Amino acid sequence: MKFKTFGDAKLPRIVLLHGGGLSWWAYQPIVDALQTEYHLVLPVIDGHGEDGETTFVSIEDSARKLIAYIDSELDGEVALIGGQSLGAQIAVELLSARPQMAKRALIESALVYPVPGIALLSRVSYGMAYGLIKQRWFSRTQAKSLFLRQSMYEQYYQDSQRMSKQTLLNISASNGNYALKEELLQHSRAKALVVAGSRELEIVRRSARRLHEVLPLSELYLAPQMGHGELSLAHPQTYVSLLRQLLKS
Repeated sequence: MKFKTFGDAKLPRIVLLHGGGLSWWAYQPIVDALQTEYHLVLPVIDGHGEDGETTFVSIEDSARKLIAYIDSELDGEVALIGGQSLGAQIAVELLSARPQMAKRALIESALVYPVPGIALLSRVSYGMAYGLIKQRWFSRTQAKSLFLRQSMYEQYYQDSQRMSKQTLLNISASNGNYALKEELLQHSRAKALVVAGSRELEIVRRSARRLHEVLPLSELYLAPQMGHGELSLAHPQTYVSLLRQLLKS
């Protein structure tokens, strides 16, 4: 796991975790809006982008690495942790393992219910699809489904070439098998905003409702007419507005 930092290190600290198949640059418009007010830390999750040579292992493994970084480099505490999709699952895992580490949290499109049969399905389907991610036509289709801006496409395509087949399989399996650790997460003291798009799969919307029920200091926001991870990727100004409100609450 590598880390990109922006803004004065003396300012309040925000950690934002990108989704699967993306990298830190997915948050670039948000960085541009906030870096004069906050110290922003954007991890590059194992197996992605600049850290493509490191095989992604699991959500739990990534959370442990992030916790170690925050302990060693950020005095063990941040003003806010945010994440989208895979990054949101890692953020939830951190909140479960270290309930006091983040004062606030913005959890977007996190899946916290295991999907039956995902291990076998992912091994077959993603094994077959791995060759396709090298093709530009397929990459463009994927970028559109991820709500990526045109300006981000080339970086997305180049980064997709770095991802190993094992990383892709591990991400799919860990994402689909991740289960909420309710007995731990209920002790979190973070003020949290849990977000899901109204057009997301029911299991993701159900996950958001369950996170809201378990996190004692949380609010739930169903983003109207939005899909998976669309809020931060396609509507960064709205995302920044919600983040500012959360930080001031």
